[in-house]
Amino acid sequence: MQIKTNQFGVVEFDSNLIIKFESGIFGFEQLKDYLLIKVDDDIFFWLNSIEEPGIAFPMIGLRMVDDSYPQEKEHEAFGIVNMNPDILKITVNLKAPVYINQDDKSGYQKILDSDKYPIKYSLFKE
Repeated sequence: MQIKTNQFGVVEFDSNLIIKFESGIFGFEQLKDYLLIKVDDDIFFWLNSIEEPGIAFPMIGLRMVDDSYPQEKEHEAFGIVNMNPDILKITVNLKAPVYINQDDKSGYQKILDSDKYPIKYSLFKE
């Protein structure tokens, strides 16, 4: 299979790599199938829609940001990154993590009921 992405051009992939989001991602509930893409040494992952290949979410593993970030059973927590040309203005959403199980290819997003985790956490500091 293949999709034409904005970030990486044409990407070839096996159908067994598709991650299913039964409820979609907040604001994109109609999109259920995604491909998790990572380039070798990049710290970011890209969650790219299969149904709408122009839609992709840059993400970072939240254990890289906070080693005590809450995990879910058999799912790794990722935060959606808000990119900006000014590196000091790049933020990550810690309030609504995306949880992915790469073994069974499932994912979901949820909102944490805690003021400890902001929606716009600065990823880089001076």
